[in-house]
Amino acid sequence: MASLIQVRDLLALQGRMEAKQLSLSLHTPQPMIDAMLERLEAMGKAIRIQEDPDGCLSGSCKSCPEGKACLREWWTLR
Repeated sequence: MASLIQVRDLLALQGRMEAKQLSLSLHTPQPMIDAMLERLEAMGKAIRIQEDPDGCLSGSCKSCPEGKACLREWWTLR
């Protein structure tokens, strides 16, 4: 199980990562990583970066039946 410091250190090394990538790299369940990232965000140490739907390559995100599930969410240190 990873610690909050390990999550922060991995973000520092990689620059930006998705929660799923952090979960796999640190061998920690994704709900735990999500909670740690939210805690880092609340502490002002990390920020969430969401892709802009206007940058969709197919141009059909607004009418996507998946509800924009293809949009990625990245995390980086502040």
